[in-house]
Amino acid sequence: MRHPYPIREIARQAGLSTATVDRVLNDRGNVRESTVREVHAAIKDLDRQQTQVRIGGRTFMIDIVMQAPERFSTAVREALEAELPSLHPAVVRSRFHFRETCPPAELAATLDKIAKRGTQGVILKAPDVPEITAAVARLAAAGIPVVTLVTDLPHSARLAYVGIDNRAAGATAAYLLEQWLGDRPGNVLTTVSRGSFRGEEEREMGFRGAMRLARPARSLVEVTDSDGLDATQRELVLAALGRDEDIVAVYSMGGGNLATLDAFDALGRSCAVFVAHDLDHDNTRLLRERRLSAVLHHDLRQDVRRACRAVMRAHRALPDDGPVLPSAIQVVTPFNLPPDVPVVPFAG
Repeated sequence: MRHPYPIREIARQAGLSTATVDRVLNDRGNVRESTVREVHAAIKDLDRQQTQVRIGGRTFMIDIVMQAPERFSTAVREALEAELPSLHPAVVRSRFHFRETCPPAELAATLDKIAKRGTQGVILKAPDVPEITAAVARLAAAGIPVVTLVTDLPHSARLAYVGIDNRAAGATAAYLLEQWLGDRPGNVLTTVSRGSFRGEEEREMGFRGAMRLARPARSLVEVTDSDGLDATQRELVLAALGRDEDIVAVYSMGGGNLATLDAFDALGRSCAVFVAHDLDHDNTRLLRERRLSAVLHHDLRQDVRRACRAVMRAHRALPDDGPVLPSAIQVVTPFNLPPDVPVVPFAG
């Protein structure tokens, strides 16, 4: 595979030895296929980053570890790479560790591997479970700052949390939904990718609390543990709709919205109000098509920039400018889409 990079730079990006990278690049064999993929992925990462940063200033290697659907982890990758020039004169190099589903022990093992190999910081989206909290403590003990993104681990040794106030977001969703439903009867479907994610749990608590005050007689029907994956989400929503013919609205905290709407369509049911989170490619398309009523959005590029700056402050490369405040919650409708959101063609 042709490339302009020294073997030691590829090895650092991939987290492998120079000997292993040399074997892969020169087809010497005795290398697992997964290792070959890691080397090729590292070269592609270097290609993207080479066009977006100027070599100069201090270099920070940051590992981004996320358990999330591919659509969201891709959005994070794109946001980070778009923000690299804004971090100049520092140079940020990134390694990505993305899983759509992952046992906590496996994710903790990934964090331990990073701690052993070394890094300047970790940006983490993970469930709030003891295994992950313990792994974060080991990173902190090794002098590696951890910044949680989108969903927090408040009882861990993480350095900071970057993201929205999720309870406030849930209450905002309840307010919007009740404004649009008004006196119309019917129940609300709430969808959560997995209950162990603190951010989604807090959104649900904020939503339930606000709904209890606004319309205590309206029932909430929960769908959870789909990991935001479309196939699982569709089956869970079909089952929920089959059990409850009075569901007329949806608050989606964990994604899988194409699948949720497909389940409504499959049963010939209509969804009067649908409030979701994040302007990923799917939600942008659904909003343009008026299939979503509103999306609660936060500036992901700003969030990853703030996460990187938090890591830099931990290394005293930037002055301490106080605690990290919650990101602004934007209510986006089909009429106020941000100008930098691309038009995503309908794929059928």
